[in-house]
Amino acid sequence: MIIKPKYKGFICLTAHPEGCYKNVEDFAKLATSKPLDEDNAPKNVLVLGGSTGYGLASRITATFAAKANTMSVAFERPSTGKRTATTGYYNDAAVTKLAKLHGLNDVSLNGDAFSDEMKAEVIKAWNKAYPGEKIDLVVYSLASPKRKDPKDGELYSSVIKPVGEAYTNKTVDFHSGVVTDVTIEPAAGEEVDATIKVMGGEDWKLWIDALLGADLLSDDVITVAYSYIGPEITHAIYKDGTIGLAKNHLLATSELLNDELSKKGGRAFVSVNKALVTQSSAAIPVVPLYISLLYKVMKEDGSHEDTLDQMLRLFHDKLYSDINDVRDLNNPIRIDDLEMEDEIQAKVDALWKTANSDNIEEISDLVGYRKEFFSLFGFGRDDVDYELDVEEF
Repeated sequence: MIIKPKYKGFICLTAHPEGCYKNVEDFAKLATSKPLDEDNAPKNVLVLGGSTGYGLASRITATFAAKANTMSVAFERPSTGKRTATTGYYNDAAVTKLAKLHGLNDVSLNGDAFSDEMKAEVIKAWNKAYPGEKIDLVVYSLASPKRKDPKDGELYSSVIKPVGEAYTNKTVDFHSGVVTDVTIEPAAGEEVDATIKVMGGEDWKLWIDALLGADLLSDDVITVAYSYIGPEITHAIYKDGTIGLAKNHLLATSELLNDELSKKGGRAFVSVNKALVTQSSAAIPVVPLYISLLYKVMKEDGSHEDTLDQMLRLFHDKLYSDINDVRDLNNPIRIDDLEMEDEIQAKVDALWKTANSDNIEEISDLVGYRKEFFSLFGFGRDDVDYELDVEEF
């Protein structure tokens, strides 16, 4: 099969297995070059949502920088013969293969992480793969538009909407470079509640409860989930919108979990991360324009980081730092600090005010945004011949 990028809006319908493998390989090489101190690093790591984005970067950091035993859970689609697998499916296979090549341990499980059945399967699989080993880091990085509640069986769908009143601002079609105004109507009450059910902390707590019940967590376990706050430009659609309310619930859940885990020396955190091109962020109106401007400013400033850079900094400078006692870290942890510096935001804000279809290519890094978007799916690499037949796996 000759695989080319096929996309519809913010969704890429194809993925390239060789390109995805090389993306993971690049990340693994960088993580290997920045090892954590063996005496101050996680040994056994469970990543919930470890196939793409920040979850994938966390898993690679744990596997290749910390040399930890890792296990990832994600819901990915294999190839059907007529359609390629999802990028996360190829990423999963790549991490496990590369880990084995380096004499390291990684296990991938594919299924609905929101379900009770998958929680039971993970517990069984962990005991089989790593008998007698207690998990000392649980990363919660699940991103899905829908979640089936295991208690009532109802399927909840999240929405990306403002709350209270309609919101109008600029956005960009990152494929065409056309800048337009977009108006998003406010969420109805049930949409807010449903988004919190999908993207809040309820499932995170269910996971920790299940792992505690199975006696799989170490006394000093750390668990971390990921969030975003962003600048005032995006607050109506993110921080103060349905997603932001869900993230507030996530933060509140971290406090509940911390109260429980700290009794034996554990901690629970939310890490507020930088805005980056991910499958999730590409779906949020206004955000692609902001990111393309942010990339321009931060690359010129020399402070740009990608998902792996962010996770390496989270692990090295926060969770497993010789100069920090993890028990004393503030919650949430802020590794969006470089993005949110006043000088960076002032420059982005000035560009935002002038951005239009005529100047967007000049004043932003829209070219870099497009390249990074397609790179998520294994496309655009100079070391891959996209004209060759590919044997899928």
